Amino acid sequence: QVQLLEFGGGSVQAGGSLTLSCAASGRIVSIGDMGWYRQVPGKQRALIARISPLGITTYADSVKGRFSISRDNGKNTVFLQMNNLQPEDTDFYYCKADSLDEEIQRFLEVWGQGTLIIVSS
Repeated sequence: QVQLLEFGGGSVQAGGSLTLSCAASGRIVSIGDMGWYRQVPGKQRALIARISPLGITTYADSVKGRFSISRDNGKNTVFLQMNNLQPEDTDFYYCKADSLDEEIQRFLEVWGQGTLIIVSS
């Protein structure tokens, strides 16, 4: 079983920066895409940014130019550098990784526990 552990949440003033990290551990066979999502009340979690094993990135329009996602494949870790944070970025942020299940030969979603980002004006 694979687990994700997130670090780096907290409080910051508008215009400030934070960096989130998320490390996968456990019975890792192969990790596919890794990404960060935020919890929208009453809706499914919304993509903030994701990155493929080869480094191909996708960003939500709301964070383009402000957030940067990267990963260290050797350490199965993904990072999210968040700059120029705004009050509307306040939310719970969740890490997700696609982990290969060797028995069924499919990638399954694994989620972190979530970390709270609070941006004050």
